[in-house]
Amino acid sequence: MNNRKQKDEEMPILEHVQELRNRILSTLCIFTLSLSLCLLYTKDIALILQQPALGIKFLQLAPGEYLFVSIKISIYLAFILSSPFALYNILKFISPGLTQKESNYILPTTISSLILFFLGTIFSYKILIPVTLNFFINYGSEIIEPVWSFDEYFNFISITIFTTGFCFQLPIIQIILGSTNIVKWENMLKNWRYITFIATVISAIITPSTDPITQLFMTATLLVLYFSGIIVVRTIKMSKS
Repeated sequence: MNNRKQKDEEMPILEHVQELRNRILSTLCIFTLSLSLCLLYTKDIALILQQPALGIKFLQLAPGEYLFVSIKISIYLAFILSSPFALYNILKFISPGLTQKESNYILPTTISSLILFFLGTIFSYKILIPVTLNFFINYGSEIIEPVWSFDEYFNFISITIFTTGFCFQLPIIQIILGSTNIVKWENMLKNWRYITFIATVISAIITPSTDPITQLFMTATLLVLYFSGIIVVRTIKMSKS
């Protein structure tokens, strides 16, 4: 009788572990499939990444540099492509342990975070990177011919894209801080001047260009995200009251 009772108690745990294993394996399969596709089309992907640097000649400064960079590009892109499926598996795994109230917040917040990250990467690739590269290409071009290492170029591209993507997580951070009452939306609104200064500094770092229009555009984008976060936090608080 005791053995049967013990077996009944262990079954849910075993099923939980089995589900976790299946979800990890399925996520790895999606990542492997994405990685295989990226490796198959790595030359096309490399050409897309080179488009913002028109007129630049790239050199291979070490044996196998382009090969290793191609693998690195494929891994990064496969990680990004498989991340929605990984987040889906995480949410499905933890959802049984969440309350209805927690589920109502976690799912929209996670989806919004993912959408904002992809919007940030598109914004970076289409606007920030071309402007920044144009500045680097023209600066000192009458003295030095711009010839770049493709490895260093990809490091610059990836850092800029991921940095901008994370900057676009600002409203998500505000929602978390506001929902947990760590920072009230009134204080967020009250400190908008400090946020404007910080956004200006971040914009100057991300876009090291002498063009003030680009920096103002980036600053304005961060401020729109910031005030959007305040509106969302205020709406959540008003709905609770």
